[in-house]
Amino acid sequence: MSRVGIEAMNVFGGSAVLDVAQLARRRGLDPQRLDNLLMREKTVALPFEDPVTFGANAARPLLDRMSPQDRDRIELLITCTESGIDFSKSVSTYLHDQLGLSRNCRMFELKQACYAGTAGLQMACNFILSQTSPGAKALVIATDISRYHLEDGADASAQDWSYAEPSGGAGAVAMLISDVPHVFQLDVGASGTYGYEVMDTCRPAPDSESGDVDLSLMSYLDCCEQSYRAYARKVEGADYRDSFQYLAFHTPFGGMVKGAHRTMMRKVAGARGGAITEDFERRVAPGLAYCGRVGNIMGATVFLSLASTVCNGGFDSPKRIGLFSYGSGCCSEFYSGVVTPDGARRLKETGIAAHLDARHRLTIDAYETLLAKSDFVRFGTRDTTVDQSLVPATRPAHGTGPRLVLRAVKEFHREYAWVD
Repeated sequence: MSRVGIEAMNVFGGSAVLDVAQLARRRGLDPQRLDNLLMREKTVALPFEDPVTFGANAARPLLDRMSPQDRDRIELLITCTESGIDFSKSVSTYLHDQLGLSRNCRMFELKQACYAGTAGLQMACNFILSQTSPGAKALVIATDISRYHLEDGADASAQDWSYAEPSGGAGAVAMLISDVPHVFQLDVGASGTYGYEVMDTCRPAPDSESGDVDLSLMSYLDCCEQSYRAYARKVEGADYRDSFQYLAFHTPFGGMVKGAHRTMMRKVAGARGGAITEDFERRVAPGLAYCGRVGNIMGATVFLSLASTVCNGGFDSPKRIGLFSYGSGCCSEFYSGVVTPDGARRLKETGIAAHLDARHRLTIDAYETLLAKSDFVRFGTRDTTVDQSLVPATRPAHGTGPRLVLRAVKEFHREYAWVD
């Protein structure tokens, strides 16, 4: 069977971060409920950041390590997002331009809520497996933003954002897909899908979200169980407890994953009590470390969990990881792959944790100033110049390489620049 999967990957968790405990105190949130989120901090998108800058900043380090000949073999670019910036023009065209990819490249944008990243990965892997262009590579970029706005005269403390605000993040994961899957080798054909129509969460307008929290939780739990059972029907001998040394979940917030894993261990594995707690800490908790520092980044979140698993787990030998991907509306998939010691070493060398450590720490007052600013570039902005100095401490640190920022919008066209 042909090999396929992730040759290289990188995470970009933004330029600025907010301590979730500070936010909770300002909003008067229940500390006990906050603890269940398993969130330490969240990325905050700044005025000069959008899905294009997040995606490009995730992908640029991967491309900089490639030879010109290898970069020219990227023949497919898929952007996975529910934070699109145009009803027609794909975010992929901006990314293609800013990353300097070959013009002999198919490019498009995928939308399927938080499942989009997995859809892009599977589509890219099938392109490689088809061998219609032997030796070709694909670049999949999952990029999303949760951004909260105040209307003129509004008070942040009076907003009904409840517990969605502490968990809503921003970020991107870029993955180079090829037949040399150094980081993550996909188990080809080992996949279970499950989906149906449900109105659990949606974006009825470009800059707003709506949903039923309880319905979303029930749909997530249902899909987790049923997509795994579909996987088990296809993969002989599959066992939720023993087949996977680690598990990576789509993570709206850590407590949701903890509840889903507990349900799976009871209903599917027949476990009880302390055995479930031990299993969670050993197989699941490593994948929540980065998610608890960035927040929910929709289609990229399951891959943020995968990266966290690889960088925080133990890979002294090849280990199989089971992944659960869920997108509201809904579509889900349980699939798996193998990470080797070499793959773990390669991913750790990208310095994801160091990047997260280097983000500028916003005060709660600075965060609320950002909420009140009227110069955020929103969907449909026709003309504007973007304020680059609002949070001056967020310029790239010396030695970290250039970073893409949004400069202006002229006749709806977004203009970007790489800054050192």
